[in-house]
Amino acid sequence: MADTTYKIIELVGTSEKSWEDAARNAVEAASETLKDLRIAEITRLDMTIENGKVKNYRARVNLSFRVFPSHTIEDGFLPNDSKR
Repeated sequence: MADTTYKIIELVGTSEKSWEDAARNAVEAASETLKDLRIAEITRLDMTIENGKVKNYRARVNLSFRVFPSHTIEDGFLPNDSKR
């Protein structure tokens, strides 16, 4: 198996219902544009308050995804090829 490299990004997901939904929203939004997501780590939870009531739950998420080398043409596909 070849060596693999991952990138970690920080996201903030929000929800009017729960921290769990906020974290899920962050991961699902990222999955629309990023491929090969691996690990999501919740690093912080907080809320926004309006008029003394919770308005939104917020989850800060570190998300890792695989970084593909640019020389994958040798493997028979390009980095944005749908064969992955």
